[in-house]
Amino acid sequence: MSTFSDLGLMEPLVRAVADLGYSSPTPIQQEAIPSLVEGRDLLGCARTGTGKTAAFALPLLHRLVEADRRRTRKQPRVLVLTPTRELALQVHDSFRDYGRHLDLRTTCIIGGVGQKKQVDAMASGVDVLVACPGRLLDLIGQGHVALDAIEAFVLDEADRMLDMGFLPDVRRVLERLPEKRHNLFFSATMPPDIVDLAATILTDPKKVEVSRESSTAEGITQRLIFVDKAGKKELLEQLANDPRVKRALVFMRTKHAANRIVERLKKRGIEAAAIHGNKSQNARERALNGFRDGTVQMLVATDIAARGIDVEGITHVINYDLPNIPESYVHRIGRTARAGTSGMALAFCDESEIEYLRDIESLIGERIQVAGDRIGLPPEVTNPGPLGAQRRRAPAPKKRKSRGRRGHRPGRRSPRS
Repeated sequence: MSTFSDLGLMEPLVRAVADLGYSSPTPIQQEAIPSLVEGRDLLGCARTGTGKTAAFALPLLHRLVEADRRRTRKQPRVLVLTPTRELALQVHDSFRDYGRHLDLRTTCIIGGVGQKKQVDAMASGVDVLVACPGRLLDLIGQGHVALDAIEAFVLDEADRMLDMGFLPDVRRVLERLPEKRHNLFFSATMPPDIVDLAATILTDPKKVEVSRESSTAEGITQRLIFVDKAGKKELLEQLANDPRVKRALVFMRTKHAANRIVERLKKRGIEAAAIHGNKSQNARERALNGFRDGTVQMLVATDIAARGIDVEGITHVINYDLPNIPESYVHRIGRTARAGTSGMALAFCDESEIEYLRDIESLIGERIQVAGDRIGLPPEVTNPGPLGAQRRRAPAPKKRKSRGRRGHRPGRRSPRS
């Protein structure tokens, strides 16, 4: 079994991961870190939860120390670009935690909060800047940030950037970077636009692929519940009152629907909070903190939370609305069963979502088992009925070989994204 020392990392970094309780690198860390320590460009196809953040943060911190250059006002040395504020904050925290024994500074630039602290941090000089494209370009335009001294550039969740319409902003950032730099490119999927973008950024990259997006993580029990659209609210309340549902992440299609469901749950004495793009950064942080400490039982989210939220102990992921993009289903349910634990993913399906269900099952290569009495729901809810008949007429998806999480052993802790 390899250790972090075996990967060529300096002692303060090895000590930092030991402080955090991590003993063995994940597969993506084993494959990526040695090449990144050497300065090779990297193309990583990996989802959040595979240890991706540590796979790039640790070797970049190592190289910053080895280069031994003084930090300069307004000019970071490493830039990590992420699509969402939540992911940016978590990546920032990871750099800070892994660099706890190093004399390096990290800051985060995101929208939704005041810019004064961010401007002040840049004025005093930082080594690592984690940012979302919009606020970063805003501060560059105001003269508070310059990218002339960038030694390494990380584009994280590139396909999510595409989904959210950020690729034009990404290209504007790229135009401001020095030509000679170390490049790291991560994407969970590789649609044509992302393949083209990677080709313009990377030079002879090391390619690392872990847990393709068609693969659901080991440890997740998936169950399907056919229910009329009007019955979804009552079904969710039944689940909230089940003592086994201790911490549930609920996915909705729209922001307004998420707000309405939270209001309904609260009226029935169920602690719930919403998180989506219309929420302020302070509101998001309050919701996430409540979810982490257990005061919020149900966090109701749109797909902005499908990646970048890493909360331990999520017992259930509930797809209140099935996503119209099948890969989003894999992203969503990956919020549970993390780091060797188990979890349950429940999918509500009404008549209008049958086609979405077929697409999801085709992607993952298996039929999702219909929930039975073991879920603790009454027969009239778990009985497939006429919707099940529609499903039975659909052709069975082709079986795929399960990739799982290579190298995983129960009880072995590793840094997670």
